[in-house]
Amino acid sequence: MHRRTGLIRTLIALLAFLLWAPVSAAAANTRTPAPRTAADACGALTPGASAAAERAIAAACAEVAAGTWYTWGGGHGARPGPTYGQVDPTDPDSAHDPERLGFDCSGLVRHAYAEAAGSDILDGIASQQYYTHRAAARFTAAQGLSPLLPGDLLAWGTPQDLHHIALYLGAGKMVEAKESGTRLMVSDVRLGGYFGAVRVNTGQVTGHIHQTWGTGVWTKAEPSLAAARVYAFPYSTTVRVHCQKHAERVTSEGYTNDVWSYLPDYKAWVTNIYIKGPAWLDGVPDCRTTTPPTP
Repeated sequence: MHRRTGLIRTLIALLAFLLWAPVSAAAANTRTPAPRTAADACGALTPGASAAAERAIAAACAEVAAGTWYTWGGGHGARPGPTYGQVDPTDPDSAHDPERLGFDCSGLVRHAYAEAAGSDILDGIASQQYYTHRAAARFTAAQGLSPLLPGDLLAWGTPQDLHHIALYLGAGKMVEAKESGTRLMVSDVRLGGYFGAVRVNTGQVTGHIHQTWGTGVWTKAEPSLAAARVYAFPYSTTVRVHCQKHAERVTSEGYTNDVWSYLPDYKAWVTNIYIKGPAWLDGVPDCRTTTPPTP
C-alpha cells in the first residue's frame, strides 16, 4: 500500500512538472531585463558633445565594456593604448599592476582622445592634460557641473598637484580609471577635491606655441622668483604664450635673462630661460601692447 501511494505521488508530481514547465519558460521570456551594467550605461548621457568628444567617450567606454584593469602608469607607452603597469610604492593594492594590461587615469584620457583626434594630443600626466594648450574652455569647481558637456575632462587636486582626471559623461556621471585593484568604471562625479574641468580642442590650435625645456620648472603667479608657485613642468612641455615682458632678472642654468612670458592656460608666468628660442621670443607681442587675460 505504501509503495502504491508513493508511485501515485510520483506520477502526480511528474504531471505537475510537465504542465508547469511551458508556463515557466514563457514567463522567463517575458521577465524584466536585468539592471544595466556600468558598461551598458557608459556613453554620452546628455546632448551637446562634439563629434570628437563622442568618439573619445566611445573609446573609453569600449575599455569599460572589455573589463580593462586600472594599472598604475598604464597607458603611458611610446604610443597611446593599454600597457602593463608598475607597482606604486605607496599603494599595496598595486602589487599585481605589472601583470595587468590597462590604464591609469591619465593613460585612459590620453588613449580616448588619441582615438578621437587620430593623433596623440594629450600625452602626459593629469596636470599636463588639464593645463593643455588645446583647451577650448575651462571651468572652475565653483561653477559646478551645469556648464559641462560630455567629453570634458574633470580634474581633482590643487593647482600645484592635480592628481586625478576623468571624462565627463553628463548627468553627473563620469568614466574613469580610478585605482589599483579595480577595473575601468562609470562613477558618480565626486565633488570632494574637485578642481575644475577643461574642454578639449581637437582641431587647429591658435596662438603662439612654444616648447619648454628642463625638469621641475616652476611657473609663477607674477614675473618674479619670489611670487607664488603655480605649477612645475615635470619635463619639456608644449605651451601657449600670450605675451612677454621685461621684469625680474634671473640667472639659471648658465643663462641670464629678464624676460618673462605669460602662459594663459596656466594663468602664470615663466622665465624665458626655460622656453626654447631666443631671449626675446620671435613673434610674441610685448605685454605692454596686449593685456593678459584676467585670471
